[in-house]
Amino acid sequence: MQDTNRLDPPRMVQGDPRTLTLLDVNARFLPHEQFRQLVANIKRDGCLTSTPLVWNDTASGRLVVLSGNHRTLAAIEAGLPDIWWMQIDEPLPRQRQIALQLSHNAITGQDDPAILKELYDELESVQWRQYTGLDDKTLDLLEKVDVASLGEANLDYASVQFMFLPDELQRAEAAFNAARSTATADQRWVAGLEQYEPVLDALESSRAAYKIGNSATALSVILAVFERHVGELAEGWFNATSGEPTRAGTAPLESVFGARVVPVETAAVVRAVIDRMVQEGSVPADEPWRALEVLAMSIRGDEVRRAPEPELP
Repeated sequence: MQDTNRLDPPRMVQGDPRTLTLLDVNARFLPHEQFRQLVANIKRDGCLTSTPLVWNDTASGRLVVLSGNHRTLAAIEAGLPDIWWMQIDEPLPRQRQIALQLSHNAITGQDDPAILKELYDELESVQWRQYTGLDDKTLDLLEKVDVASLGEANLDYASVQFMFLPDELQRAEAAFNAARSTATADQRWVAGLEQYEPVLDALESSRAAYKIGNSATALSVILAVFERHVGELAEGWFNATSGEPTRAGTAPLESVFGARVVPVETAAVVRAVIDRMVQEGSVPADEPWRALEVLAMSIRGDEVRRAPEPELP
């Protein structure tokens, strides 16, 4: 017995999306920012990467978009002259049209959070993370945890937690350690409440600048900006006018060189010179970094010797 509810296989059609009729009543809505992201993605791709479902209503002569209204509208706004869609040519009762529309909106599957994070973790570029359109709620990055009290008396404070994906965690730890090493405080951080708002403002600014939908990616942008200005951390220990340190202790090398790493060719030259100076006894074997001081002082000494003699009155 033939199933009268079965549809004939839709056929693939290519045409101008402006000839399609969008639904007057559509239960599925798309927030403005997500729609702008969809338009941007279509412009980047130059085509639709998922096809709408269209019904050929021969009685009215309309091609009605049952599923994919937002994609169709975004393709028009993106300026695509043609798109592909799946087209049903057989008659459809109103009940079947509604059932198709709602089923496409409702039966979409769910993401496995672990796999979702694993796949998202592979995206190294901010642009591709933005392209996914994932937000904080979808990524489920902020989980409920118990925070131990800091235990300080007579302090009003708020605890702020940042959750990172694995690759971002290493970069974040390096950035925070570099910032912390410029100060003489211990490892317990207590920030004033007035510092909370600037952090949120910075996150919002980076989200707006890159059209980012989640805070983890926005924070990675902030960390990237920090990395480009890591040399400015020298202000924590160095007086650029006098050329003298402003405090005792140690300073991170990245705040000296303005970079965390150097090309291996450069590193090889520096290491060979340091090894030679250690062998010659110019610098202690347990303090090889003093080779940089010896070399710098020798250059500074040459500059002093080359300085012109002051004119006598």
